[in-house]
Amino acid sequence: MAPSLWWAKEPHRGTPVVVKMEKPNNWSMVELESPSDEDFICPNDAAVAKGGRNRNAKQLTWVLLLKAHRAAGCLTSIAAAFVSLTSAVRRRVASGRTDGLDSSSKPRFFACIKAFLLLSLLLLCFEMAAYFKGWNFRQPDLYSLADAAVVKGAFDSLYSTWVLIRVGYLAPPLQLLITLCIVLFLIQSLDRLILCLGCLWIKLRNIKPVAEHCIMDLESGDGDGYFPMVLVQIPMCNEKEVYQQSIAAVCNLEWRKGRMLVQVLDDSDDPITQLMIKEEVHKWQENGANIIYRHRVIREGYKAGNLKSAMNCSYVKDYEFVAIFDADFQPSPDFLMRTIPHFKDNEEVGLVQARWSFVNKDENLLTRLQLINLAFHFEVEQQVNGIFLNFFGFNGTAGIWRIKALEESGGWLERTTVEDMDIAVRAHLHGWKFVFLNDVECQCELPESYEAYRKQQHRWHSGPMQLFRLCLPAIIRSEISILKKANMIFLFFLLRKLILPFYSFTLFCIILPMTMFVPEATLPSWVVCYIPAIMSFLNILPAPKSFPFIVPYLLFENTMSVTKFNAMISGLFQLGSAYEWVVTKKSGRSSEGDLIALVEKDQLPTRHRNNSEPNLDEMREEIMQQELLAAQKEKKKKHNRIYTKELALAFLLLTASARSLLSAQGIHFYFLLFQGISFLLVGLDLIGEQVA
Repeated sequence: MAPSLWWAKEPHRGTPVVVKMEKPNNWSMVELESPSDEDFICPNDAAVAKGGRNRNAKQLTWVLLLKAHRAAGCLTSIAAAFVSLTSAVRRRVASGRTDGLDSSSKPRFFACIKAFLLLSLLLLCFEMAAYFKGWNFRQPDLYSLADAAVVKGAFDSLYSTWVLIRVGYLAPPLQLLITLCIVLFLIQSLDRLILCLGCLWIKLRNIKPVAEHCIMDLESGDGDGYFPMVLVQIPMCNEKEVYQQSIAAVCNLEWRKGRMLVQVLDDSDDPITQLMIKEEVHKWQENGANIIYRHRVIREGYKAGNLKSAMNCSYVKDYEFVAIFDADFQPSPDFLMRTIPHFKDNEEVGLVQARWSFVNKDENLLTRLQLINLAFHFEVEQQVNGIFLNFFGFNGTAGIWRIKALEESGGWLERTTVEDMDIAVRAHLHGWKFVFLNDVECQCELPESYEAYRKQQHRWHSGPMQLFRLCLPAIIRSEISILKKANMIFLFFLLRKLILPFYSFTLFCIILPMTMFVPEATLPSWVVCYIPAIMSFLNILPAPKSFPFIVPYLLFENTMSVTKFNAMISGLFQLGSAYEWVVTKKSGRSSEGDLIALVEKDQLPTRHRNNSEPNLDEMREEIMQQELLAAQKEKKKKHNRIYTKELALAFLLLTASARSLLSAQGIHFYFLLFQGISFLLVGLDLIGEQVA
């Protein structure tokens, strides 16, 4: 073809496909030109005009057969998946146990949900009867209700009375509540959008904390480099699955010998676990590590009491900084090298916080959804607040405190279940600045069962409300600026800790179902669908590989709102479950990381048997035998839980979706249906691993 006619060259259309079928279940594909648009418009004329053969009919037949074969295979896989899911539900229901309603707040909360469910079921029956009698489910014409020709019989009179009650008494307050929740929803969405824009600005300008340049040479004398005295603490309690890798990781931290001390703060009440941890500490002591074991006889104040007791030791006065790692955290060997320099020549810095990374983020659907939340928390919330405000909530682990900042702020207090947030707020009120390092990561693991995740979230959302009640007077009286006070009260506490769970549960789990039975109060579709979808998209940006889970994430977040709302109410009003502290169950999957490979590379000297304590080998054998018996017993006791609140809300939403179907409300019906299914799956504990 001439160069001047390059534009006349016909482009390649579609994907070339040919199907060869020798047997009904055996087919293969080779290349063939797909039909053009002209072939579908007038195949015979186009074939004659081109001087070619008409092969479109046969070609289209094979393509249709291929699509039919694929559709049949898809239907077969869907049917198999449905059967598998049904059998899993049946097994889990048979072996499940209902969640205990032991605290004083849960029965009242559950009773309210059941009342809404029973009311919705009664109204659905009533509305269905009206539907089959020919009543129109759109907003009623009040004039027609008084027309004798329209209202016929006792049922019609009763239903018209119900409609008038809805219009006059129920719809106005419900619409007012809807408007309030929408306003809160928009404010919280705006806050999230501003955080995302701040994160984008940080990325575009490549803004990050820069440490003072100093020589980090472990082989040089004391005059070179910056090696202050560092105390490393590992608080733990009955966490026999993960103690080995956390102790090994901390003992492998690169720091000048003699200038770091490791405290293993064991709060375990299980004597076997105590012996196992003590044996591990003794092993590292023999290998030259500067590590000590501490155990409290009286376990008061949980983690805060444990840390407070450790800081009261007389030798702590010789140390300048304290690094804290929970039992499942594995810092990299250069962790101190990359964090401690941020304190040098900057006496205002009281805390350096590293972000978390997760060794089991792809373990199941629950861990994938948690990754989305925590990636946004660290990448956006912590980083933006650290860069622009020098303040954020301490995450309780993978951070380093200046001991002077802890002491001036009052030290660890046992008054709430979020001791990390408590000390961060008090340190900020005393003028200390915080540094967040997004490029320094510390490995840990995510809860793999819904039971463990639910208890963790309850503690994380009840504690801030307790703290808000206690800290509000101190915040108001503090000498920090008005802007910092406003940020702490309205953004840090009210908007992100109170308003978010309040409107999420109220709007999507209570108000939306009720609008199906009181259609005069309307909830716009953009509130139900579009804005939540945009916010979910923003949340998922820090974890782009999780994009396929954007819809499950949106539904799961609304499902978790029942737990967060219950926790928020418990903490705000000091109800029974407000001070509930349950150590998050660990699976020990962090032992599968690079740490074991590091230890296996002969980095540790060989132990000398003649230096061991008396009967240590016998103790180890006894521990191993008891651990094996406990593991066998635990395997037999595996079960799942049946969560009654989630199941009650599932039926409430599904009932409302049935009512929405009668009135042909499209987007509301689909949202209620899928949200109800989400609550159902969570209520049957089908989203995570089973627990013992």
